[in-house]
Amino acid sequence: VIIKTPEQIKMIRIAGKILANVAEKIKEAIQEGISLKELDKLAKRLIEEAGAEPAFLGYQPYGAVKSYPASICASINEIVVHGIPNGYKLKSGDILSVDLGVTYRGFIADGAFTVGIEEISGQAKNLINTTRQALTIGIKECKSGKTLGDIGWAINNFETSRGFKDIKGLSGHGVGIELHEDPPVFNEGQKNTGLRLKPGMVLALEPMVSAGDPYIVQLPDDSYATRDKSPAAHFEHTVLITEKEPEILTK
Repeated sequence: VIIKTPEQIKMIRIAGKILANVAEKIKEAIQEGISLKELDKLAKRLIEEAGAEPAFLGYQPYGAVKSYPASICASINEIVVHGIPNGYKLKSGDILSVDLGVTYRGFIADGAFTVGIEEISGQAKNLINTTRQALTIGIKECKSGKTLGDIGWAINNFETSRGFKDIKGLSGHGVGIELHEDPPVFNEGQKNTGLRLKPGMVLALEPMVSAGDPYIVQLPDDSYATRDKSPAAHFEHTVLITEKEPEILTK
């Protein structure tokens, strides 16, 4: 687990600020009729105009057959994560999860959000709100002396109390120097177990929540979907552990 230096944190903070600004502009552009590919092009242009690079573009994680071909992940409805932006045009009733990473002078921030397109079902609204709130609740546990188990317990306990299920087999992670670093940050766990948090850790927390089946299947394009095709939502922030309150670097 990498404890970041003040100089490294300064750079990750800049990457996080760029990511937050780009995410807001992408949200403004999301509307019925726009294609996922158009959103991807917009993200790439905005990130590069800010003097940074898309962290996902060309990224090839361990075990992957090929590198990722886009600047964002755009995951529709039952797709949980890693949806590759294509010519699909958004329509009313869809829910869209956008995941993006920003590299600034070699330092990385990671974030994600989910939105509904026009008229979405009450269940979809509840799913999105629950996942957003689960992230906020997880972040509150990101304090020096707490544990990764505290984070996972808080997230999972809230999700299940609202009638939803945590996606199995996917997790958050350390971030900053690499896109995916140790430790894995699971969205379930037991209080006071696992790695103890220390100032200087930078973690990407990312609840991924299903309205139905918590199990996933990998599709031919390497995206992950809920096994029963029920809708899923995804929110993520890059968070710095400090001596006091956690600092959200992608807000």
